[in-house]
Amino acid sequence: MAPTALFTKTIAMTQYGIKNATIHYQLPPEELHQICVLLGQGTTTDSGALAIETGKFTGRSPKDRFIVIDEYTRDKVWWGAINIPFDKAKFYRLKEKMTTYLSDRKLYVRDAFACADERYKMGVRVVNEFPWSNLFVYNMFLRPSEDELENFKEDWLVLNAPGFKADPEIDGTRQENFAIISFEEKTILIGGTGYTGEIKKSIFSVLNFVLPTEKNTLPMHCSANVGEDDQTAIFFGLSGTGKTTLSADPNRKLIGDDEHGWTADDTIFNFEGGCYAKVINLSEAQEPDIFNAIKRGALLENVIVDHQKQVDYSNTSITPNTRVSYPIHHIENIQKPSVGNNPKHIFFLTADAFGVLPPISKLTPGQAAYHFISGYTAKVAGTEAGVNEPVPSFSACFGAPFMPLHPTHYAEMLSAKMKKSGVNVWLINTGWTGGPYGIGKRMELKYTRAMINAVLNDSFSPINHEDYHTHSVFGVAQPRSCPGVPDEVLSPRQTWGNDEAYYATAHKLAVSFKENFKKFEAHANEEILEGQPPLG
Repeated sequence: MAPTALFTKTIAMTQYGIKNATIHYQLPPEELHQICVLLGQGTTTDSGALAIETGKFTGRSPKDRFIVIDEYTRDKVWWGAINIPFDKAKFYRLKEKMTTYLSDRKLYVRDAFACADERYKMGVRVVNEFPWSNLFVYNMFLRPSEDELENFKEDWLVLNAPGFKADPEIDGTRQENFAIISFEEKTILIGGTGYTGEIKKSIFSVLNFVLPTEKNTLPMHCSANVGEDDQTAIFFGLSGTGKTTLSADPNRKLIGDDEHGWTADDTIFNFEGGCYAKVINLSEAQEPDIFNAIKRGALLENVIVDHQKQVDYSNTSITPNTRVSYPIHHIENIQKPSVGNNPKHIFFLTADAFGVLPPISKLTPGQAAYHFISGYTAKVAGTEAGVNEPVPSFSACFGAPFMPLHPTHYAEMLSAKMKKSGVNVWLINTGWTGGPYGIGKRMELKYTRAMINAVLNDSFSPINHEDYHTHSVFGVAQPRSCPGVPDEVLSPRQTWGNDEAYYATAHKLAVSFKENFKKFEAHANEEILEGQPPLG
Protein backbone atom coordinates (compact mmCIF):
# COMPACT_ATOMS: atom_id res chain seq x y z
CA MET A 1 0.00 0.00 0.00
CA ALA A 2 1.28 3.46 -0.88
CA PRO A 3 0.26 5.87 1.88
CA THR A 4 -1.31 9.15 0.80
CA ALA A 5 -1.35 11.97 3.30
CA LEU A 6 -4.55 13.78 4.16
CA PHE A 7 -2.68 17.05 3.73
CA THR A 8 -0.42 17.77 0.77
CA LYS A 9 1.96 20.03 2.68
CA THR A 10 5.54 18.74 2.67
CA ILE A 11 7.94 19.34 5.52
CA ALA A 12 11.69 19.06 5.92
CA MET A 13 13.56 17.24 8.67
CA THR A 14 17.09 18.39 7.87
CA GLN A 15 16.80 21.34 10.27
CA TYR A 16 16.63 18.76 13.06
CA GLY A 17 19.58 16.76 11.75
CA ILE A 18 17.38 14.03 10.23
CA LYS A 19 18.51 13.26 6.68
CA ASN A 20 17.10 11.23 3.78
CA ALA A 21 14.05 10.11 5.75
CA THR A 22 10.75 9.21 4.08
CA ILE A 23 8.21 11.43 5.79
CA HIS A 24 4.59 10.36 6.23
CA TYR A 25 3.07 13.64 7.36
CA GLN A 26 -0.28 14.01 9.08
CA LEU A 27 -1.63 10.64 7.98
CA PRO A 28 -5.29 10.06 8.91
CA PRO A 29 -5.97 7.49 11.65
CA GLU A 30 -7.47 4.93 9.25
CA GLU A 31 -4.29 4.91 7.19
CA LEU A 32 -2.07 4.56 10.24
CA HIS A 33 -4.26 1.68 11.39
CA GLN A 34 -3.89 -0.10 8.04
CA ILE A 35 -0.11 0.41 7.97
CA CYS A 36 0.23 -1.11 11.46
CA VAL A 37 -1.73 -4.19 10.43
CA LEU A 38 0.23 -4.61 7.17
CA LEU A 39 3.52 -4.31 9.05
CA GLY A 40 2.40 -6.87 11.61
CA GLN A 41 2.55 -4.28 14.39
CA GLY A 42 -1.11 -4.47 15.37
CA THR A 43 -4.38 -6.39 15.27
CA THR A 44 -7.88 -5.16 14.48
CA THR A 45 -10.27 -6.15 17.29
CA ASP A 46 -13.95 -6.99 16.90
CA SER A 47 -14.87 -3.41 17.90
CA GLY A 48 -12.70 -2.04 15.08
CA ALA A 49 -10.01 -0.67 17.41
CA LEU A 50 -6.31 -1.32 16.82
CA ALA A 51 -4.52 -3.40 19.48
CA ILE A 52 -0.74 -3.16 19.79
CA GLU A 53 1.97 -4.11 22.27
CA THR A 54 4.39 -1.47 23.49
CA GLY A 55 7.23 -3.93 24.10
CA LYS A 56 9.45 -4.16 27.14
CA PHE A 57 7.96 -1.09 28.79
CA THR A 58 4.24 -1.14 29.54
CA GLY A 59 4.26 1.93 31.76
CA ARG A 60 6.22 5.06 32.47
CA SER A 61 9.74 4.85 33.85
CA PRO A 62 9.98 7.77 36.33
CA LYS A 63 13.64 7.13 37.18
CA ASP A 64 14.54 7.61 33.52
CA ARG A 65 12.86 10.98 33.06
CA PHE A 66 15.32 13.89 33.06
CA ILE A 67 15.35 17.68 32.73
CA VAL A 68 18.35 19.41 31.19
CA ILE A 69 19.98 21.70 33.74
CA ASP A 70 20.80 25.06 32.17
CA GLU A 71 20.49 28.76 32.92
CA TYR A 72 16.72 28.64 32.44
CA THR A 73 16.05 25.72 34.77
CA ARG A 74 18.93 25.79 37.27
CA ASP A 75 17.27 27.92 39.96
CA LYS A 76 13.61 27.13 39.22
CA VAL A 77 13.26 23.36 39.05
CA TRP A 78 12.77 21.31 42.22
CA TRP A 79 15.74 19.01 41.61
CA GLY A 80 15.89 15.56 43.19
CA ALA A 81 14.64 12.04 42.67
CA ILE A 82 11.65 13.27 40.63
CA ASN A 83 13.30 15.99 38.56
CA ILE A 84 16.66 14.47 37.72
CA PRO A 85 19.20 16.87 36.18
CA PHE A 86 20.76 15.98 32.82
CA ASP A 87 23.96 17.48 31.47
CA LYS A 88 23.42 19.97 28.64
CA ALA A 89 26.36 18.80 26.52
CA LYS A 90 25.27 15.17 26.83
CA PHE A 91 21.77 16.14 25.73
CA TYR A 92 23.08 17.60 22.48
CA ARG A 93 25.27 14.57 21.82
CA LEU A 94 22.38 12.21 22.49
CA LYS A 95 20.11 14.24 20.24
CA GLU A 96 22.66 13.97 17.43
CA LYS A 97 22.81 10.19 17.88
CA MET A 98 19.01 9.99 17.79
CA THR A 99 18.69 12.09 14.64
CA THR A 100 21.33 9.93 12.96
CA TYR A 101 19.32 6.87 13.97
CA LEU A 102 16.13 8.40 12.54
CA SER A 103 17.80 9.33 9.25
CA ASP A 104 17.20 7.07 6.21
CA ARG A 105 14.01 5.68 7.81
CA LYS A 106 10.29 5.90 7.24
CA LEU A 107 9.02 8.36 9.81
CA TYR A 108 5.55 9.45 10.88
CA VAL A 109 5.32 13.16 11.64
CA ARG A 110 2.38 14.97 13.17
CA ASP A 111 1.73 18.59 14.02
CA ALA A 112 -0.74 19.17 16.82
CA PHE A 113 -1.67 21.55 19.60
CA ALA A 114 -1.83 21.41 23.37
CA CYS A 115 -4.23 23.61 25.40
CA ALA A 116 -7.84 24.11 24.31
CA ASP A 117 -7.89 27.76 25.44
CA GLU A 118 -6.78 29.73 22.37
CA ARG A 119 -4.75 32.10 24.55
CA TYR A 120 -2.45 29.29 25.70
CA LYS A 121 -2.36 27.06 22.61
CA MET A 122 1.07 25.47 22.08
CA GLY A 123 2.25 23.95 18.81
CA VAL A 124 3.82 20.50 19.12
CA ARG A 125 5.58 18.61 16.32
CA VAL A 126 6.08 14.90 17.04
CA VAL A 127 8.41 12.71 14.99
CA ASN A 128 7.56 9.02 15.49
CA GLU A 129 9.46 5.92 14.47
CA PHE A 130 6.31 3.77 14.59
CA PRO A 131 2.90 4.42 12.99
CA TRP A 132 0.92 3.42 16.10
CA SER A 133 2.80 6.00 18.17
CA ASN A 134 1.65 8.58 15.62
CA LEU A 135 -1.94 7.35 15.97
CA PHE A 136 -1.61 7.93 19.72
CA VAL A 137 -0.50 11.51 19.05
CA TYR A 138 -3.51 12.03 16.75
CA ASN A 139 -5.82 10.73 19.47
CA MET A 140 -4.35 12.58 22.42
CA PHE A 141 -3.51 16.07 21.18
CA LEU A 142 -5.66 18.80 19.67
CA ARG A 143 -6.04 18.30 15.93
CA PRO A 144 -5.33 21.34 13.72
CA SER A 145 -7.51 22.34 10.78
CA GLU A 146 -6.05 22.45 7.27
CA ASP A 147 -5.71 26.23 7.52
CA GLU A 148 -3.88 25.92 10.84
CA LEU A 149 -1.52 23.35 9.33
CA GLU A 150 -0.63 25.60 6.42
CA ASN A 151 0.77 28.17 8.85
CA PHE A 152 1.82 25.79 11.61
CA LYS A 153 4.87 26.65 13.68
CA GLU A 154 5.96 24.28 16.38
CA ASP A 155 6.77 25.62 19.83
CA TRP A 156 8.09 22.21 20.92
CA LEU A 157 9.63 19.24 19.12
CA VAL A 158 9.30 15.63 20.31
CA LEU A 159 11.63 12.98 18.86
CA ASN A 160 10.21 9.54 19.64
CA ALA A 161 12.32 6.48 18.74
CA PRO A 162 11.41 3.34 20.70
CA GLY A 163 14.02 1.33 18.78
CA PHE A 164 16.89 3.62 19.73
CA LYS A 165 18.69 2.48 22.86
CA ALA A 166 21.05 4.69 24.81
CA ASP A 167 24.43 3.58 26.13
CA PRO A 168 24.31 4.68 29.78
CA GLU A 169 28.09 4.83 30.21
CA ILE A 170 28.46 7.14 27.21
CA ASP A 171 25.13 8.96 27.07
CA GLY A 172 24.62 9.72 30.77
CA THR A 173 21.28 7.93 31.08
CA ARG A 174 20.44 5.42 33.81
CA GLN A 175 19.66 2.65 31.35
CA GLU A 176 18.79 2.23 27.66
CA ASN A 177 15.42 4.04 27.84
CA PHE A 178 14.97 7.73 28.55
CA ALA A 179 12.71 10.78 28.33
CA ILE A 180 14.67 14.04 28.45
CA ILE A 181 13.24 17.57 28.40
CA SER A 182 15.29 20.60 27.34
CA PHE A 183 13.47 23.86 28.08
CA GLU A 184 16.23 25.87 26.44
CA GLU A 185 16.08 23.83 23.21
CA LYS A 186 12.30 23.25 23.51
CA THR A 187 12.92 19.64 22.55
CA ILE A 188 11.98 16.32 24.13
CA LEU A 189 13.91 13.13 23.43
CA ILE A 190 12.14 9.81 24.07
CA GLY A 191 14.00 6.62 23.27
CA GLY A 192 14.23 2.94 24.17
CA THR A 193 10.58 2.66 25.20
CA GLY A 194 7.41 2.15 23.18
CA TYR A 195 5.08 3.16 26.01
CA THR A 196 3.06 5.98 24.47
CA GLY A 197 2.24 7.61 27.80
CA GLU A 198 5.78 8.99 27.89
CA ILE A 199 4.84 11.32 25.01
CA LYS A 200 1.81 12.89 26.64
CA LYS A 201 3.36 13.12 30.09
CA SER A 202 6.45 14.86 28.73
CA ILE A 203 4.29 17.61 27.27
CA PHE A 204 2.34 17.72 30.56
CA SER A 205 5.66 18.25 32.39
CA VAL A 206 6.48 21.12 30.04
CA LEU A 207 3.14 22.81 30.71
CA ASN A 208 3.52 22.24 34.45
CA PHE A 209 6.63 24.40 34.30
CA VAL A 210 5.68 27.02 31.73
CA LEU A 211 2.10 27.83 32.78
CA PRO A 212 2.76 28.72 36.46
CA THR A 213 6.01 30.58 35.83
CA GLU A 214 5.05 32.46 32.66
CA LYS A 215 1.23 32.50 32.44
CA ASN A 216 0.02 32.64 36.07
CA THR A 217 -2.02 29.52 35.34
CA LEU A 218 -2.31 26.45 37.57
CA PRO A 219 -1.69 23.15 35.75
CA MET A 220 -3.60 20.21 37.21
CA HIS A 221 -3.47 16.42 36.94
CA CYS A 222 -7.22 16.05 36.94
CA SER A 223 -10.33 15.31 34.92
CA ALA A 224 -13.18 17.78 34.55
CA ASN A 225 -16.79 17.92 33.43
CA VAL A 226 -19.60 20.46 33.37
CA GLY A 227 -23.32 20.23 34.17
CA GLU A 228 -26.35 21.79 32.51
CA ASP A 229 -25.99 24.68 34.95
CA ASP A 230 -22.50 25.37 33.53
CA GLN A 231 -20.95 24.42 36.88
CA THR A 232 -17.58 22.74 36.46
CA ALA A 233 -16.40 19.83 38.61
CA ILE A 234 -12.75 18.80 38.88
CA PHE A 235 -11.47 15.33 39.81
CA PHE A 236 -7.88 14.99 41.05
CA GLY A 237 -6.43 11.53 41.44
CA LEU A 238 -3.56 9.21 40.66
CA SER A 239 -3.78 6.33 38.22
CA GLY A 240 -6.40 3.77 39.21
CA THR A 241 -8.44 6.05 41.48
CA GLY A 242 -11.26 6.66 39.00
CA LYS A 243 -10.44 10.00 37.38
CA THR A 244 -11.46 8.96 33.87
CA THR A 245 -14.36 6.76 34.97
CA LEU A 246 -16.04 9.32 37.24
CA SER A 247 -15.68 12.25 34.86
CA ALA A 248 -17.33 10.26 32.03
CA ASP A 249 -20.87 10.97 33.20
CA PRO A 250 -23.77 10.71 30.71
CA ASN A 251 -25.51 13.57 32.53
CA ARG A 252 -22.56 15.95 32.31
CA LYS A 253 -20.36 17.13 29.45
CA LEU A 254 -16.76 15.93 29.56
CA ILE A 255 -14.11 18.67 29.38
CA GLY A 256 -11.20 16.24 29.66
CA ASP A 257 -9.99 13.19 31.57
CA ASP A 258 -6.44 13.93 32.72
CA GLU A 259 -4.72 17.31 32.29
CA HIS A 260 -6.12 20.82 32.70
CA GLY A 261 -5.21 24.42 33.38
CA TRP A 262 -6.96 26.90 35.72
CA THR A 263 -6.37 30.44 34.50
CA ALA A 264 -6.07 33.68 36.43
CA ASP A 265 -9.49 34.73 35.09
CA ASP A 266 -11.08 31.49 36.33
CA THR A 267 -11.33 29.41 33.18
CA ILE A 268 -10.72 25.65 33.16
CA PHE A 269 -9.29 24.24 29.93
CA ASN A 270 -8.19 20.84 28.71
CA PHE A 271 -4.58 20.38 27.62
CA GLU A 272 -5.48 17.47 25.36
CA GLY A 273 -7.75 16.35 22.56
CA GLY A 274 -8.33 12.80 23.73
CA CYS A 275 -8.51 10.33 26.59
CA TYR A 276 -6.04 7.71 27.82
CA ALA A 277 -7.97 5.31 30.01
CA LYS A 278 -7.09 2.17 31.92
CA VAL A 279 -9.13 -0.78 30.65
CA ILE A 280 -8.36 -3.42 33.28
CA ASN A 281 -11.64 -5.23 34.01
CA LEU A 282 -13.51 -2.83 31.75
CA SER A 283 -17.19 -3.65 31.19
CA GLU A 284 -19.98 -1.98 29.27
CA ALA A 285 -22.27 -2.19 32.30
CA GLN A 286 -19.88 -0.38 34.66
CA GLU A 287 -18.26 2.12 32.26
CA PRO A 288 -20.41 2.42 29.14
CA ASP A 289 -18.88 5.69 27.86
CA ILE A 290 -15.34 4.33 27.84
CA PHE A 291 -16.42 0.90 26.56
CA ASN A 292 -18.30 2.42 23.63
CA ALA A 293 -15.41 4.76 22.80
CA ILE A 294 -13.27 1.74 21.92
CA LYS A 295 -14.07 1.60 18.23
CA ARG A 296 -12.36 2.33 14.92
CA GLY A 297 -9.66 4.92 15.58
CA ALA A 298 -9.06 3.89 19.19
CA LEU A 299 -5.67 2.40 20.14
CA LEU A 300 -5.57 -0.44 22.68
CA GLU A 301 -2.26 -1.17 24.40
CA ASN A 302 -1.03 -4.47 25.83
CA VAL A 303 -4.42 -6.21 25.95
CA ILE A 304 -5.00 -9.86 25.13
CA VAL A 305 -6.98 -10.46 21.92
CA ASP A 306 -8.33 -13.95 21.24
CA HIS A 307 -8.68 -15.73 17.89
CA GLN A 308 -12.15 -14.23 17.45
CA LYS A 309 -10.64 -10.73 17.80
CA GLN A 310 -12.34 -10.22 21.17
CA VAL A 311 -10.47 -8.42 23.95
CA ASP A 312 -10.18 -10.06 27.36
CA TYR A 313 -10.14 -7.02 29.61
CA SER A 314 -9.60 -9.15 32.70
CA ASN A 315 -6.33 -10.61 31.39
CA THR A 316 -3.26 -8.99 32.94
CA SER A 317 -0.68 -11.42 31.53
CA ILE A 318 1.16 -8.60 29.76
CA THR A 319 0.52 -5.90 32.37
CA PRO A 320 -2.19 -4.67 34.76
CA ASN A 321 -1.67 -1.27 33.08
CA THR A 322 -3.71 -2.07 29.96
CA ARG A 323 -4.75 1.15 28.22
CA VAL A 324 -6.78 2.71 25.44
CA SER A 325 -6.39 6.09 23.76
CA TYR A 326 -9.16 7.66 21.72
CA PRO A 327 -10.02 11.15 20.48
CA ILE A 328 -12.37 12.96 22.82
CA HIS A 329 -15.13 13.00 20.20
CA HIS A 330 -15.48 9.23 20.73
CA ILE A 331 -17.30 10.27 23.91
CA GLU A 332 -20.82 11.34 22.98
CA ASN A 333 -21.39 13.99 25.65
CA ILE A 334 -18.47 16.45 25.48
CA GLN A 335 -17.94 20.15 26.01
CA LYS A 336 -17.04 22.05 22.81
CA PRO A 337 -14.53 23.57 23.01
CA SER A 338 -12.95 21.78 25.97
CA VAL A 339 -13.24 24.81 28.25
CA GLY A 340 -15.30 25.38 31.39
CA ASN A 341 -16.09 28.04 33.97
CA ASN A 342 -14.75 28.41 37.48
CA PRO A 343 -15.32 25.12 39.40
CA LYS A 344 -17.90 24.85 42.15
CA HIS A 345 -16.68 21.48 43.45
CA ILE A 346 -13.29 19.74 43.52
CA PHE A 347 -12.95 16.03 44.29
CA PHE A 348 -9.73 14.45 45.53
CA LEU A 349 -9.87 10.76 44.62
CA THR A 350 -7.90 8.15 46.53
CA ALA A 351 -7.98 4.36 46.37
CA ASP A 352 -7.30 3.66 50.05
CA ALA A 353 -6.32 -0.02 50.17
CA PHE A 354 -6.23 0.17 53.99
CA GLY A 355 -9.99 0.71 53.96
CA VAL A 356 -10.00 3.36 56.69
CA LEU A 357 -10.76 6.67 54.95
CA PRO A 358 -14.44 7.63 54.67
CA PRO A 359 -15.95 7.11 51.21
CA ILE A 360 -16.75 10.83 51.18
CA SER A 361 -15.72 13.70 53.43
CA LYS A 362 -15.66 17.47 53.15
CA LEU A 363 -12.36 19.29 53.62
CA THR A 364 -11.53 22.67 55.08
CA PRO A 365 -9.18 24.90 53.01
CA GLY A 366 -6.26 23.83 55.19
CA GLN A 367 -7.13 20.15 54.88
CA ALA A 368 -7.57 20.56 51.13
CA ALA A 369 -4.10 22.06 50.74
CA TYR A 370 -2.62 19.36 52.99
CA HIS A 371 -4.21 16.49 51.07
CA PHE A 372 -3.31 18.12 47.74
CA ILE A 373 0.36 18.28 48.71
CA SER A 374 0.19 14.73 50.10
CA GLY A 375 -1.49 13.19 47.04
CA TYR A 376 -2.30 9.89 48.75
CA THR A 377 -3.35 6.59 47.28
CA ALA A 378 -2.17 3.04 48.03
CA LYS A 379 -0.41 0.22 46.25
CA VAL A 380 -2.06 -3.15 46.68
CA ALA A 381 -0.51 -6.57 47.00
CA GLY A 382 0.69 -8.03 43.73
CA THR A 383 1.11 -4.77 41.81
CA GLU A 384 4.86 -4.71 42.39
CA ALA A 385 7.46 -7.29 43.34
CA GLY A 386 7.71 -7.54 47.13
CA VAL A 387 4.39 -5.82 47.82
CA ASN A 388 2.48 -8.32 49.98
CA GLU A 389 0.15 -5.94 51.83
CA PRO A 390 -1.17 -2.42 51.19
CA VAL A 391 1.54 0.23 50.99
CA PRO A 392 0.86 4.00 51.26
CA SER A 393 1.79 5.87 48.10
CA PHE A 394 2.15 9.65 48.11
CA SER A 395 2.53 11.72 44.96
CA ALA A 396 2.55 15.46 45.64
CA CYS A 397 -0.24 17.40 43.90
CA PHE A 398 -1.57 14.07 42.62
CA GLY A 399 1.09 14.17 39.93
CA ALA A 400 4.59 14.56 41.37
CA PRO A 401 6.37 12.76 38.49
CA PHE A 402 5.26 15.57 36.16
CA MET A 403 5.76 18.59 38.43
CA PRO A 404 9.06 20.44 37.83
CA LEU A 405 8.39 23.07 40.54
CA HIS A 406 8.21 22.55 44.30
CA PRO A 407 4.79 21.08 45.30
CA THR A 408 3.99 23.97 47.63
CA HIS A 409 4.12 26.30 44.62
CA TYR A 410 1.14 24.49 43.08
CA ALA A 411 -0.59 24.05 46.46
CA GLU A 412 -0.45 27.77 47.21
CA MET A 413 -1.88 28.56 43.77
CA LEU A 414 -4.70 26.07 44.34
CA SER A 415 -5.41 27.39 47.84
CA ALA A 416 -5.62 30.98 46.57
CA LYS A 417 -8.01 29.96 43.78
CA MET A 418 -10.17 27.96 46.18
CA LYS A 419 -10.56 30.94 48.51
CA LYS A 420 -11.23 33.35 45.65
CA SER A 421 -13.93 31.17 44.09
CA GLY A 422 -15.40 29.66 47.27
CA VAL A 423 -15.06 26.18 45.82
CA ASN A 424 -15.95 23.11 47.92
CA VAL A 425 -13.36 20.33 48.20
CA TRP A 426 -14.31 16.72 48.88
CA LEU A 427 -12.13 13.68 49.61
CA ILE A 428 -13.52 10.57 47.89
CA ASN A 429 -12.25 7.10 48.77
CA THR A 430 -12.78 4.82 45.77
CA GLY A 431 -10.71 2.11 47.48
CA TRP A 432 -11.64 -0.51 50.04
CA THR A 433 -14.40 -0.80 52.61
CA GLY A 434 -15.09 -3.36 55.34
CA GLY A 435 -11.38 -3.97 55.87
CA PRO A 436 -8.09 -3.58 53.99
CA TYR A 437 -7.28 -5.11 50.62
CA GLY A 438 -7.56 -8.89 50.89
CA ILE A 439 -10.24 -8.71 53.59
CA GLY A 440 -12.64 -5.95 52.59
CA LYS A 441 -14.01 -5.20 49.14
CA ARG A 442 -13.68 -2.36 46.65
CA MET A 443 -16.18 0.45 47.08
CA GLU A 444 -19.05 -0.09 44.67
CA LEU A 445 -18.97 2.34 41.75
CA LYS A 446 -22.72 2.97 42.05
CA TYR A 447 -22.22 4.28 45.59
CA THR A 448 -19.33 6.54 44.61
CA ARG A 449 -21.37 7.95 41.74
CA ALA A 450 -24.32 8.52 44.09
CA MET A 451 -22.11 10.46 46.54
CA ILE A 452 -20.67 12.63 43.78
CA ASN A 453 -24.13 13.25 42.33
CA ALA A 454 -25.35 14.28 45.79
CA VAL A 455 -22.56 16.86 45.96
CA LEU A 456 -23.28 18.17 42.47
CA ASN A 457 -27.01 18.36 43.24
CA ASP A 458 -26.36 20.26 46.50
CA SER A 459 -27.92 17.48 48.61
CA PHE A 460 -25.46 17.85 51.50
CA SER A 461 -25.85 20.30 54.36
CA PRO A 462 -23.23 22.92 55.31
CA ILE A 463 -20.14 21.52 57.03
CA ASN A 464 -21.09 22.72 60.53
CA HIS A 465 -24.41 20.87 60.47
CA GLU A 466 -25.12 17.96 62.83
CA ASP A 467 -25.47 15.69 59.79
CA TYR A 468 -21.67 15.41 59.72
CA HIS A 469 -19.37 13.33 61.92
CA THR A 470 -15.79 14.49 62.50
CA HIS A 471 -13.42 11.58 61.97
CA SER A 472 -11.41 11.16 65.17
CA VAL A 473 -8.18 10.14 63.41
CA PHE A 474 -8.18 12.24 60.23
CA GLY A 475 -10.32 15.16 61.42
CA VAL A 476 -12.39 15.31 58.21
CA ALA A 477 -16.15 15.87 58.16
CA GLN A 478 -18.00 12.80 56.90
CA PRO A 479 -21.72 12.98 56.05
CA ARG A 480 -23.95 10.67 58.07
CA SER A 481 -26.38 10.08 55.19
CA CYS A 482 -26.48 10.34 51.41
CA PRO A 483 -29.25 9.63 48.89
CA GLY A 484 -28.75 6.22 47.27
CA VAL A 485 -26.11 5.05 49.77
CA PRO A 486 -26.73 2.90 52.88
CA ASP A 487 -25.82 4.85 56.03
CA GLU A 488 -23.41 2.16 57.23
CA VAL A 489 -21.37 2.46 54.00
CA LEU A 490 -20.60 6.09 54.90
CA SER A 491 -18.90 5.01 58.13
CA PRO A 492 -15.75 2.99 57.45
CA ARG A 493 -15.58 2.02 61.13
CA GLN A 494 -19.02 0.39 60.98
CA THR A 495 -18.16 -1.57 57.83
CA TRP A 496 -15.20 -3.18 59.60
CA GLY A 497 -17.20 -4.58 62.51
CA ASN A 498 -14.04 -4.45 64.64
CA ASP A 499 -13.33 -1.07 66.21
CA GLU A 500 -9.94 -2.01 67.66
CA ALA A 501 -8.57 -3.26 64.33
CA TYR A 502 -10.06 -0.30 62.48
CA TYR A 503 -8.56 2.39 64.69
CA ALA A 504 -5.17 0.65 64.80
CA THR A 505 -5.03 0.63 60.99
CA ALA A 506 -6.35 4.20 60.71
CA HIS A 507 -3.73 5.42 63.17
CA LYS A 508 -1.01 3.62 61.22
CA LEU A 509 -2.06 5.34 57.99
CA ALA A 510 -2.28 8.74 59.67
CA VAL A 511 1.28 8.33 60.92
CA SER A 512 2.35 7.58 57.33
CA PHE A 513 0.73 10.86 56.25
CA LYS A 514 2.68 12.78 58.88
CA GLU A 515 5.96 11.07 58.04
CA ASN A 516 5.52 11.83 54.36
CA PHE A 517 4.69 15.49 55.06
CA LYS A 518 7.84 16.18 57.04
CA LYS A 519 9.72 17.07 53.84
CA PHE A 520 7.14 19.79 53.10
CA GLU A 521 6.72 21.28 56.60
CA ALA A 522 9.37 23.97 56.18
CA HIS A 523 7.52 25.33 53.14
CA ALA A 524 3.95 24.99 54.49
CA ASN A 525 2.03 27.82 56.19
CA GLU A 526 0.09 27.47 59.45
CA GLU A 527 -3.25 26.82 57.75
CA ILE A 528 -1.82 23.88 55.80
CA LEU A 529 -0.15 22.45 58.91
CA GLU A 530 -3.48 22.61 60.74
CA GLY A 531 -4.93 20.39 58.02
CA GLN A 532 -2.89 17.40 59.21
CA PRO A 533 -4.61 14.39 60.82
CA PRO A 534 -5.07 15.06 64.57
CA LEU A 535 -4.67 11.27 65.06
CA GLY A 536 -7.15 11.16 67.97
